[in-house]
Amino acid sequence: MPTQSANLRGQSLIAGEPTFGEAGETTGWNPSTNESLSPTYSLLAIEQLGAATEAAAESFTSFRSLDPTTRANFLEQIAQNLTDSSETIIERAKLETGLPESRLRGEISRTTGQLSLFARLVRSGDHHGVRIDPERSERDPRPRTDIRQRKIPVGPVAIFGASNFPLAFSTAGGDTAAALAAGCPVVFKAHNAHPGTSELVGNGIMEAVKKFELHPGVFSLVFGVGTEIGQALVSDPNIAAVGFTGSRSGGLALLKTASERPIPIPVYAEMSSINPVYIFQGALRDDKSDIKALANTYLSSVTGSSGQLCTQPGLVFVPSTTEGDEFVEAVANAIEHHEGQTMLTSDIHNAWLNGIHTLATQEGVVEIGRGETGTTQNSPAPTVFQASIDAFLSNPVLQSEIFGAVSLMVRYKDIHDLLRASQALEGQLTTTLRIGKSDLEGASHLLPILEQKAGRLLVNDWPTGVEVGHAMVHGGPFTATSDPRSTSVGTLAIERFLRPVAYQNFPQELLPASLKNDNPWQLNRLIDGVVTKVDEK
Repeated sequence: MPTQSANLRGQSLIAGEPTFGEAGETTGWNPSTNESLSPTYSLLAIEQLGAATEAAAESFTSFRSLDPTTRANFLEQIAQNLTDSSETIIERAKLETGLPESRLRGEISRTTGQLSLFARLVRSGDHHGVRIDPERSERDPRPRTDIRQRKIPVGPVAIFGASNFPLAFSTAGGDTAAALAAGCPVVFKAHNAHPGTSELVGNGIMEAVKKFELHPGVFSLVFGVGTEIGQALVSDPNIAAVGFTGSRSGGLALLKTASERPIPIPVYAEMSSINPVYIFQGALRDDKSDIKALANTYLSSVTGSSGQLCTQPGLVFVPSTTEGDEFVEAVANAIEHHEGQTMLTSDIHNAWLNGIHTLATQEGVVEIGRGETGTTQNSPAPTVFQASIDAFLSNPVLQSEIFGAVSLMVRYKDIHDLLRASQALEGQLTTTLRIGKSDLEGASHLLPILEQKAGRLLVNDWPTGVEVGHAMVHGGPFTATSDPRSTSVGTLAIERFLRPVAYQNFPQELLPASLKNDNPWQLNRLIDGVVTKVDEK
């Protein structure tokens, strides 16, 4: 019998209306026990999807025209609704994901924090990117006409929920927050691994839509067979952009569909990364007493959340020195005390098993250590492997992402080995340098390559744990993402769902509020190339 949980409908939410699907059904599953969870969720047929995208298109004109205060208040209301229902949401998410309560509490805090951060950005108005080149009638030989620029929302956005973040990268997560902040209605494709969590959060968004009397098409939550509904959603002519976090195969399939439309649209897909870490000799030699501590922090980064983080360090370069040997030995000893944690789904667990089997059978790859299998279902023992730099450079399989608690240590001789290996890397979300004072020159030679390979570079830190702020970049060159110019975390994420428009020789009466001379929204603006702040006028 299905395990009971919160009072849920098990239906898609199309423009505020609960809707039964006509293409079969599914349930959530508790990965700790492999038991199904009630209720049963009906799946939308492709023919039913049009109601959501058409409603989103109908809502676009009014939603994009909201003043900054109303839009910011709307985002904050979503955050408040999620805070008010956080206990119910967390309880359901625990059942559907096997993640510990502490992780989920942190994640719901991050989710509400993202919404509040975008609300502050909307109030400031800086995302409008206002530029004004005033008329210069006296310019010789040719007068300059008045030209003004702002950024406008692109239109309805299709967003796909991630398996590994049921809150922060899901229904009201960063992609949704950025799209709504930009003025774009959202059609959200829920991840079928945590449908109840998605429904509860979706209800919180719709309550805010109703409170502010917005067009109900501003948000829809759809359940469906992933491949079929996903492809149909990206193909729909009412959709103007896509946000996706998931597998490389899934992201590339959506990218292909979007590029083959009569009118292609951008797909911002986060797909795969092994997040290489470079341990320099100085990091081990300067204070040898810290080698064990370094091994422990490395393993904590590898095994946290069962390794199901897109920034998990799946590749670590370790020097072929005595100190490097000590580090490897410390890792081998420490991992024995790490117990497997429940993975998100049985499918993800099986994919992990297949991945480490493939890695273990590659020539030159040796298992260094393995932890204990967990006490729940789908809780494999975290594992660390080792290979030589030559084996790594000769075998692309060693660069493959294995989603879960596993990492490969590659032994290198000198900076030339690191330069060769770095050139061979695919695009990454992060790269990390663990260095001492004696390593600065070597690191300086490596940095120009790493800047071309990753979106975030770290020194003497670990890549897991992504700060949500104004300076963060959570993106990177292909194949980490489909577009290296963007980020999916932080306020810069709003740029994905905006495009610039110039207004030339417009009368004041026709200009949008953000471009009028009297600046009714009190925006900071770039006037004739000079930043003009509101308090400087």
